[in-house]
Amino acid sequence: MNRSVRKAVRLLVPAPVCAVLLAAAISCGDRGGFTKAERAILDVPDSVLYVENVANAADSLILRTPCVDLSDKALRSDEFRKLAAKMLATVRAPEQDGVGIAAPQVGLSRRVICVQRLDRPGEPFVVYPNVRIDTAYGDRVRGPEGCLSVPPYRGYVTRWTDVVVSWKDAETLAVQRDTVHGYTAVIFQHECDHLDGILYTDRADTVFYNERWAAERARFDSLGCYRRR
Repeated sequence: MNRSVRKAVRLLVPAPVCAVLLAAAISCGDRGGFTKAERAILDVPDSVLYVENVANAADSLILRTPCVDLSDKALRSDEFRKLAAKMLATVRAPEQDGVGIAAPQVGLSRRVICVQRLDRPGEPFVVYPNVRIDTAYGDRVRGPEGCLSVPPYRGYVTRWTDVVVSWKDAETLAVQRDTVHGYTAVIFQHECDHLDGILYTDRADTVFYNERWAAERARFDSLGCYRRR
């Protein structure tokens, strides 16, 4: 999710059947661990990963694929620690400057998100594996959103103001829960949608091209920051 939302048109149809089958193949064939293709992504020397772009047909398939959980063994692996570190580096990179990112946005169809906890002192980024929204409640509020995978568009989406999220702690393997409110709750909803192959454009009542964001990206684009490595 793009940071500048704080301060078009619909691009694709919902996930095709082949994407659902791909998720099933990952889950059954690898028993929740990292596949060879996923390890290849994580083994690139750069700390900042390529962010999938919905305008690219191959990328859009990944973005539309429902994600699967990681096994307990995978959560305690070096690969998961590498994924967490690279997701953090990517969302915080100047060319992205986001407040949240999901694993499919960096090419892995796994239920992992990174969210900036704007509701905590210091506004830290936190990685949540095997995450889900258990409950959404409160008011429904319409607000602006953007997405690192849908540049340079923005839109208005109606979201719940309060959510209860659950995830598995990578160290203890215990299920954790937290109740989140306000804009941070919106970030969780946006990122968890990614894990189900849903983009904010699917929920938006208005989507428009944002010239300011396009201009911000132009300099980084000229440096090759958005090319697949």
